Amino acid sequence: LIEAPIHVKGMRRDEILPYARDLLKKVGLSDRENYYPSQLSGGQQQRVAIARALAMKPDIMLFDEPTSALDPELTGEVLHTMRDLAAEHMTMIVVTHEMAFAREAATNVVFMENGVIVEQGAPQTFFRTPKEERTREFLRNML
Repeated sequence: LIEAPIHVKGMRRDEILPYARDLLKKVGLSDRENYYPSQLSGGQQQRVAIARALAMKPDIMLFDEPTSALDPELTGEVLHTMRDLAAEHMTMIVVTHEMAFAREAATNVVFMENGVIVEQGAPQTFFRTPKEERTREFLRNML
């Protein structure tokens, strides 16, 4: 968690360490401070990756299928962390097939196919009354 802020942002070790500990606490991993990645579950590794990104104090975070390789229990851990970020008004762009999460956490949903936007809109509209047949078909298969 501390290497990028030290080497990229020029922060001192003594100023980043307390912040890094706060970030581990934020993602529910304060008890794993001295663990190596191989000692963490997939969900824990994802949450450390989120903390590592947050250590750079970004304005926006990008997530590309953050739960795709995780079992359902670990998926819940990662989505919980992302929900917390959404509640704190962190701007996030999330590529996901987790439709329940998108419905709950998104302010705007974009459905794409083959690199083309098929439909976009507020979650309430997108999920309740999609305009495009392809969107309706996708949602029937996913929900």
